[in-house]
Amino acid sequence: MTRAPAHTTARAATASARKAAHAAAAFAELRSAASEIAARAGDPNFMASLARGLAVIRAFAQQRTRLTTAQLSLRTGIPRAAVRRVLYTLCALGYAGSDDGRTFMLHPQILALGYAYVSSTPLATSAQPLLDHVSGTLHESCSMSVLDGDDILYVARASTSRRIMSIDLGVGSRLPAYCTSMGRVLIASLAPTDLAAYLRRAKLVPLTPRTEVSRDGLAAILRNVRARGYAVVDQELEIGLRSIAVPVVASGGRVAAALNIGTQAARVTIGEMEKRFLPALRAAARDLGMLLQ
Repeated sequence: MTRAPAHTTARAATASARKAAHAAAAFAELRSAASEIAARAGDPNFMASLARGLAVIRAFAQQRTRLTTAQLSLRTGIPRAAVRRVLYTLCALGYAGSDDGRTFMLHPQILALGYAYVSSTPLATSAQPLLDHVSGTLHESCSMSVLDGDDILYVARASTSRRIMSIDLGVGSRLPAYCTSMGRVLIASLAPTDLAAYLRRAKLVPLTPRTEVSRDGLAAILRNVRARGYAVVDQELEIGLRSIAVPVVASGGRVAAALNIGTQAARVTIGEMEKRFLPALRAAARDLGMLLQ
């Protein structure tokens, strides 16, 4: 019997661990969203029905694109009757559908909600030509993200035909901030009180044997990132993946986003990334920052 190469098995295992950890974190966040809805019950201006609808939409994920009412209720903490009404409304408006009346999936029309943000923010629209230029020059994938809670949210991306991760990344993808280069750049830019709060609450899961899960260790790394002005993450998110990121600084010194290049660790050393990739990223971040002044 033919056995899979050790590096292939290790990469598959770490990818599964990363997916499971991120799914668990997302699940916990959704459940806490239900608690937040309940906590705002006394606010006359808060639309609980809209909040429940958004929580149900967010419960759909790449790994589970078809879900039942019971599964959505479990994921969100929202009662089944309320979930059923949300699904009925989403289906009636064309944002969701069902082939069998039992399992539901989102329809392409849901993309219009995200596109409204992407098309209206100068950050994403200004960044895409710059990302395309960096990617075309270096022949590597180049992305931009913002900090959204404890995750990074991809808002622009220029990719190559060379796949570097076990999952596809695109606009709207989310990854944990603590073990990604863009995440560390964004976290390092937080005000001291916000950074301290993040370090207290963040769930540091070992997605690979290289992942930094010590809070003191992560704090030291973030201090170094802030001092150097860039972050390198070497196979902490996924074995075989190496990335480098820089901040996009807008007016007043505010870090508005982060840019990164991700590559295969077997092809590019950290020294080469710092020599070849870092200048191109810094130039793109500087140009984008000027556009946001």
